[in-house]
Amino acid sequence: MDYARYYLGPLLQIAVIASFFLGGPYVWLGIASLPLLGLIDSLLPNDMAERKMNNKALADIPVWMASLLGPIIYIAAAIWVVRNPSASAWEYAGVIASCAWLSVIPLVPATHELYHQRGKLRRFIGRYAQICYLDATREIAHVVGHHIHVATDKDGDTARRGTSLYAFTPRAVVVSSREAWGSESDNLEKLGKGRWSLGHRLYKAILAQLIFQTLLFLIGGWVAVVVALAGMLIARFWVESFNYFQHYGLIRTHNGAIHRRHVWNHLKPLSRVLGFEITNHADHHTNSFAAYHELKPDTKWIPMPSVFVCFFSALIPPLWHNLVIKPALKRWDNELANPEELIIARVQNEQAGWPLWFDDDDKTDNLEARIAELEMENRQLRTQLLDAAGRKPSLGETGKISELTQIKGIGPAMEQQLNSHGVCSFKDLASLDEVDIKRIESAIGFNGRIRREKWIEQARERASEHV
Repeated sequence: MDYARYYLGPLLQIAVIASFFLGGPYVWLGIASLPLLGLIDSLLPNDMAERKMNNKALADIPVWMASLLGPIIYIAAAIWVVRNPSASAWEYAGVIASCAWLSVIPLVPATHELYHQRGKLRRFIGRYAQICYLDATREIAHVVGHHIHVATDKDGDTARRGTSLYAFTPRAVVVSSREAWGSESDNLEKLGKGRWSLGHRLYKAILAQLIFQTLLFLIGGWVAVVVALAGMLIARFWVESFNYFQHYGLIRTHNGAIHRRHVWNHLKPLSRVLGFEITNHADHHTNSFAAYHELKPDTKWIPMPSVFVCFFSALIPPLWHNLVIKPALKRWDNELANPEELIIARVQNEQAGWPLWFDDDDKTDNLEARIAELEMENRQLRTQLLDAAGRKPSLGETGKISELTQIKGIGPAMEQQLNSHGVCSFKDLASLDEVDIKRIESAIGFNGRIRREKWIEQARERASEHV
């Protein structure tokens, strides 16, 4: 049974190919499956079972099928164009929408599974089957970018709190493309080649796309090419939207280890099966070489609805934010986040205009105290080193020279508190970022004052005078 369930995706692809040959209203079968599958999935209980699949070759068959059937759907669409010269605009819309949806599910998780595995043929098919959503370089940014920076502000696939699906998706398309091409250029440069030399993967992706579009042109002419490109373009943006649900609002510090808690999991039965466990990917981010059937559901997860429910609710941002993601993030912050992550969470919540729902401030208070201790130790060590070298500390190095009192709004007592948090000079004050500001204001208890009284702007002016 465990092996059989993963054939649902390929069977759906075959049904869509058949619908194109039947023509007429049947061409809407593919896109019509989206709300139907979503409804069924949302009504089913969560599937927390581990898969009992020990034969990797058998487990891989539906993955290979889904990957190869993706391009075949577009070939079937080109044949439909030839067979239906008088088709209505409504029928064209059905073909394009069905191609777009089937380029996302099950194709994206199938190609994702192949390019994450070892083996040249696997990675070749996983890479170039992605022509169906105009992104045959996707795995570069995914593997060397997303898997390293997941849940941090460096990750283009992790949406900040308060971001809507409509703001996130186009930006994610640009960021992922730029990351992939830039990373490939960096790699070529390390090999002693030009950043945009002929070996660049982008050129290979363009060539693959041109070959495929030429095939479609030979079958159905320019109309088939336009139909295919329309479906692929929609799919390109649609693909990014699924990262929105998988990682929304989660937080990790840059140097923090990646844990299972740093991703969302959608464990409804159809979400798991059609996504080849991509929605059950807590273990995937801790071991990216683990096969889909080896991934174990996270029993300590914060429950999330079906990935279909997440998609439809995100189309209406207030619905997504208030009914789905805010309750989940409130639990995540108070049950799973560490103190460093809580500081960032506070900043993001404030910037998004969200409630500060943090139940346990002890974590943050303890962290602030520890940071202050480390900063004090650092200043003392620096002073000792300077004394040993026989050099007098420069302005602000010891934190004892009254420099900050020249800032309007900072008196001796306030300066002492700032010094205790590592802010001892104009330069220190001028270089504070949003996280630093939140950390200091939270600890000292004067929320908003740094910005309100323009301390940073004043410090920058003063610092420039001392250059």
